Amino acid sequence: MNKVAGVAFRPKGKIYYFDTGHFVLRPGDWVIVRTEQGMGLGQIVTSPRPQNMDLDKDLKQIFRMANEEDLEQHQRNLTLERRAFDYCQGRIEARQMKMKLVKTETLFDGSKIIFYYTADGRVDFRELVKDLVAEFRTRIEMRQIGVRHEAKMIGGLGCCGRELCCATFLKSFDPISVKMAKEQNLSLNPTKISGQCGRLMCCLTYEYDSYLEQRKNLPKLGKKINTRFGPGKVVRQNIMARTSIVALADGGEAEVGPDDILPSEPAGSKPRKKQDPEQEP
Repeated sequence: MNKVAGVAFRPKGKIYYFDTGHFVLRPGDWVIVRTEQGMGLGQIVTSPRPQNMDLDKDLKQIFRMANEEDLEQHQRNLTLERRAFDYCQGRIEARQMKMKLVKTETLFDGSKIIFYYTADGRVDFRELVKDLVAEFRTRIEMRQIGVRHEAKMIGGLGCCGRELCCATFLKSFDPISVKMAKEQNLSLNPTKISGQCGRLMCCLTYEYDSYLEQRKNLPKLGKKINTRFGPGKVVRQNIMARTSIVALADGGEAEVGPDDILPSEPAGSKPRKKQDPEQEP
């Protein structure tokens, strides 16, 4: 059975899978692979394993192992990227363009330089591209990205004190909504549930499914229920403990679990009168 290995072209970048062919590889090895944009230099980040049904059967094979000349070319590309960033930033400031340069990326063979930027709207960068082409004598691509991808590229520390999830292990962005924070009883203050990018924090998705599962069969907030402590209204919930705090009719509160909740009386029904034990049926 063919084996596949994960390859990343940038540190903490997206992982692409390739057929290892006859090569014996381990994490940390540098390899040359064919991509849609030509030859690329990547690093093995996952140990080779048998190919399963989740991956495309027609994966491209690793072309060859990288040599010293390839690694030297990679270092030259990194130097070119830093120079391209400084030059482009200078031209943006000189032209007073309303855009923020985030990162530059050079293809392995140096045939193209990609400039990643953010902007509130469309930007006319035709004159800027002319400056870049005249300076670097290669193809130029201006690629606009969102603020979440900007945070992933730049990195930083989150409110938890750890490095941003998107800059470490997250390979893609899942949809996030305020409902996720609400279901987890979190504060809906935007400053407390937003990340460095200004969007809702990615970690809101981590435990969301668990909260939905734990919330099953629990009464909704504001619902009037009957408990063994008496009738009352649900005012708070402890989702992880699967309990509800009920405001009782006498002004007190009680924490009840699913076993403490009694069946509700049918609407319009009258309480049954107690039968006199001495009275014959």
